[in-house]
Amino acid sequence: MNIAFISAILPVVLLLIFIYRKDKYQREPLGKLLLTFFAGCLCVIPAALQEGLIMHFAPPAENMPVANGIYTGYVVAGFSEELWKLILLMWVIWRSRHFDEYFDGIVYATYLSLGFACIENIMYVMQGDDQLGTALMRGLLAVPAHFLFAVIMGYHLSLAKFDPSGRARHLFHALIYPLLMHGTYDALLMVSTNLSSDDTVNIVCGVLFILFVIFDIKMWRWGLKRIKRLQERSKEQTFDREHPFDGFTWDF
Repeated sequence: MNIAFISAILPVVLLLIFIYRKDKYQREPLGKLLLTFFAGCLCVIPAALQEGLIMHFAPPAENMPVANGIYTGYVVAGFSEELWKLILLMWVIWRSRHFDEYFDGIVYATYLSLGFACIENIMYVMQGDDQLGTALMRGLLAVPAHFLFAVIMGYHLSLAKFDPSGRARHLFHALIYPLLMHGTYDALLMVSTNLSSDDTVNIVCGVLFILFVIFDIKMWRWGLKRIKRLQERSKEQTFDREHPFDGFTWDF
């Protein structure tokens, strides 16, 4: 097997294992997880079609690298990819009997998003001239980014599942927050790479890179905090199932 191909899928596999091990209380069946992962792989197709349609009917303006980066990051990539991830995620797991605790939303969302990231990563790595360099950079940045977008999506999807009174609000948040994170991530990268090179622009690119690093660190903090929060809620759900009479009082 080609080393470039292995390097493209390795970060995906590591993150799949990471989130699977975080599901401590009632792990999901591997068959359902694989189905969700392959749904994420297929998600590349409608997302790419939507991106192509947007670029055809509403192309970015010429000679406007800042506006183009923002437009492409938020509208073309962020909106198309996160919308279809959420649609397929809802289709695969919303009514599933296995979606029965808070942490499940994060598990299934990350498996689907990493399926998407796996196909995207293979395409970028295998088509590039510097395959190993591309694999390294995307393994450190792009694949974990898709993972973190999914953590936020799954977090709010679980809140929508188990909090019917706020369902519409949480479903909206399950789309808008990953979209904004995805758009910001892409826009910072695209603007910094689309600018032409001179001293002033180099300073701007340096500032953008610093902002990107800060944003990436904050994404990890947001994601890990929400993983821990839903782990605690799942622990409470498991305890309630195992001790159904705890807190019961006789009322004569």
